[in-house]
Amino acid sequence: MAAEVAIPPQHEIERAHKSRFDRAIGPLLLSPSVILLAIFVYGFIGTTIWISISNWDSAITDWSIADPWWKVYDALFHMTRFQINIRNTIVFTVFMLLFAVGLGLIFAILLDQHIPGNALFRNVFLFPYALSFVVTGVAWRWIFNPETGINVLIDTLGINWVLDKLGMGPFAPKWITDPRVIGDLGSIIPLPDIIKAQIGIPAAMIPVIIAAVWQLSGFAMAMYLSGLAAISDDVREAASLDGASMWQLYRDIIIPLLKPITISCLIILGHVSLKIFDLVYAMSGRGPGYATEVPGIFMFDKTFKVLEYNTGAAASVVMLFMVSLVIVPYLARSMKDV
Repeated sequence: MAAEVAIPPQHEIERAHKSRFDRAIGPLLLSPSVILLAIFVYGFIGTTIWISISNWDSAITDWSIADPWWKVYDALFHMTRFQINIRNTIVFTVFMLLFAVGLGLIFAILLDQHIPGNALFRNVFLFPYALSFVVTGVAWRWIFNPETGINVLIDTLGINWVLDKLGMGPFAPKWITDPRVIGDLGSIIPLPDIIKAQIGIPAAMIPVIIAAVWQLSGFAMAMYLSGLAAISDDVREAASLDGASMWQLYRDIIIPLLKPITISCLIILGHVSLKIFDLVYAMSGRGPGYATEVPGIFMFDKTFKVLEYNTGAAASVVMLFMVSLVIVPYLARSMKDV
């Protein structure tokens, strides 16, 4: 007697077909994005890296690899101008993060006290972040060096006019036109022979840092406000019952709880500062003696003005590497926590 073949119910057959369809439709829907990402992100990154080790240093295309292949990078890092760019980027990033995140935290704590006009101050502090870096750069250039702006601003809005009225005297024509480097480490500690740039704080970079802090501290404030809103009132009540003062509450409990927000702010704003271009270009450009030039401006000049494509591409790769030093550890940690 032949064995009977069991036929699965119709709904199980339909479920199996649907499951296979779902597994096939997912990659199909994602494939356009994956293809575009591979071409316009990783493909262009690979092309830029290839150009950076090539002999393409003029308007004539030359894809041949330099001999040795690191020749362009060696020349780049021996270039005093590029060393100044790296110094400016580090100074800008460190001080911008310190003051933008610090002020953002202070503003958020003040607004967390539910002071009168809370909504108004919240909008006032956050408004600068809605502006473009170009607008911010032009406006602050007029404030610090009003001679470059409209004549009316010279007598009404310039920072030197304000300082003069306070009895401190005008500082013109300094600020963004000041070529000095404050606290040059080369006069204190011996530096390697490869370092030709003065290692210190360029005076002309201080106004640029102030402009960046003015614009980006509102973003940090908004991040901290979202973190404060997520902290339960039970935490505050428990601290109050234990006799903790307002200072102790924020210092010992709330601020430590905001550590993930602080890390996020540092990562996001650090990423912005390491590849900054438009704010510096609009406000001060290269500055006196490249005092405010950053790798983004260097790359723009070498690629689109001098047509040294391999040097410009090498500067782009260095910028990518600096940003990666900030982003990749953060992403790796985030994926590990998932």
